[in-house]
Amino acid sequence: MSLLLEQNFERTLDAWVREFSDPSYEGAQIEAWLFEDEAARRDAERRLAEAGVTAKLRSAYKPLVHYFLEEVDRTGLQAVSIRYPVHEAALAKRFTLEAYPLAGMLEGVDLSFVAGDAELYYAIELRYEGGRAKRAWVYAPNRLVKDYAGQDALSPTGWVRAVDAGGVRLDEARDTEFSLAYKAVMDAVSKHPWGGSEPYFERLEIRVDIPAIERELGYRDEAMSTVEALHEDIYFGLLEVFQLHSGRPLGSRGLQPGQIVPDVRRAAQGGASVRVWTEAYESVTDVAPDAGGLPLEQIDAPLTPARIAHEMGQIGGEPHTVRTRQGRPLLYAYVKGSDPAVLISGGQHANEASGVVGVLRAAHALKTRPGAHFALIGSENPDGYAMYARLREHNPRHMLHAARYSALGDDLAYREREPAYESAARRQALAISGAQLHINLHGYPAHEWTRPLAGYLPRGFESWTLPKGFFLLLRHHPGWGDKAHRLMADVTGRLAGRMPDLATFNARQIAVFQAHALEPGFEIMHGIPVLVAQSDAEAAPLALIAEFPDETLYGEAFRFAQSVQTETVLAAVEGYLAL
Repeated sequence: MSLLLEQNFERTLDAWVREFSDPSYEGAQIEAWLFEDEAARRDAERRLAEAGVTAKLRSAYKPLVHYFLEEVDRTGLQAVSIRYPVHEAALAKRFTLEAYPLAGMLEGVDLSFVAGDAELYYAIELRYEGGRAKRAWVYAPNRLVKDYAGQDALSPTGWVRAVDAGGVRLDEARDTEFSLAYKAVMDAVSKHPWGGSEPYFERLEIRVDIPAIERELGYRDEAMSTVEALHEDIYFGLLEVFQLHSGRPLGSRGLQPGQIVPDVRRAAQGGASVRVWTEAYESVTDVAPDAGGLPLEQIDAPLTPARIAHEMGQIGGEPHTVRTRQGRPLLYAYVKGSDPAVLISGGQHANEASGVVGVLRAAHALKTRPGAHFALIGSENPDGYAMYARLREHNPRHMLHAARYSALGDDLAYREREPAYESAARRQALAISGAQLHINLHGYPAHEWTRPLAGYLPRGFESWTLPKGFFLLLRHHPGWGDKAHRLMADVTGRLAGRMPDLATFNARQIAVFQAHALEPGFEIMHGIPVLVAQSDAEAAPLALIAEFPDETLYGEAFRFAQSVQTETVLAAVEGYLAL
């Protein structure tokens, strides 16, 4: 083990209470924004009141949503008009996206957004039954910074305003333990001499304990978590640091820095603590198959590796194994038949768990059909899947994108060089089977995805920041366009017939997405958004990619997700045979 950093930070809330309890502030009015939950902020206001200071402490994270949660009387509310900031350093819709999910939270209320100017205020008009109206202004404290990718970023920040008998005494942006902990991690890693050869480490561990906001929003699966946001900021921020270090462009998925693991947790009390170190992988042993648990159709959470191994054995066929970077077995199977072959796979990104259940359920069903001919990869990224299980122990409702990629740190479908490890399974399965259709089950966040300290929206993934229903992508090689369009029409028709609730689910999510993203409608087939595009990036001539907003789902919502994934495979196979 090699320690890079160990540091503690005072809790900003305590520091500010101490500062403004000074007798010189007696009689002053304090307005401040920081990354703390409502209960902690109210307690600090009480302590300042005892010192003779009138204070209003607000959230610097999603201040408009917090305003509606904490300050708006929604009884009899009929209409809301919001003039939002438009700043040259951010996407024009940045602040309508940051207002998500108001359109869902205010269901039944007439909500409209109107573009404003660069002043960082939301101007709000509330209209109630009986003609009552109220106007309000909500400050969105941000500052323009140069981030660790060398990009200009308009990012939420702590802020303090103090007014006393002499007028405005303070009005300034301030660091908080949230930004200081992030900066300490990024400085320690970016300034370390990593050398020029990838991977730079086996595992880079980052442990952060921090005061935080963890709040359910009372609308579908939506929640706010600054713990989750910091995980995302650290993970993707460090990928950007190593992309630049390697000479690659930002967003390169072929980078192999090693496994980056931000383990961010809500501090039980006190300030923030940060520890950063490198270590070797743990020793790995093969998992014994285990049939324990519910039938697959009743599974409401990610499967264990032991259960995946059991199901692969039960499906049978010709078994094959490749080894991952950390030595875990990646199982795939070839079931030979007379039909045209297909490849079905799940778990390329290991925090997208519904597809793993979906391909296994579908394979069981396909196996019983005369002529069935397919290759199966049940869980394509075992090292990432193991990390996903580890991180879920403390933050089960978080997206945990540190488990998205492989132990090498790359997206296995974009692997650039040998040894192939996991990526060999897909290549070998296509070669063995001769499949010309790859059905690849994916997921994406079921609630909002943010990177507040790097401009708020997740750079390179801006279009994925909000859930927008289940949709299908079909990429095809040149000359396969006609078949691709016919297949998509067939698959969506079959799927809509089998899953009548899917169109309702999609319509609800798309309506809220469009209210905040200010985007026109998608191409829709049978209630399912679709995109058919020519690409030579896929190994198979036809690659159908299913995207369900499954990250963080459990219970009945997860069962619905994995059922949609299952039926997608079956509909795609049937549609392909019908071609």
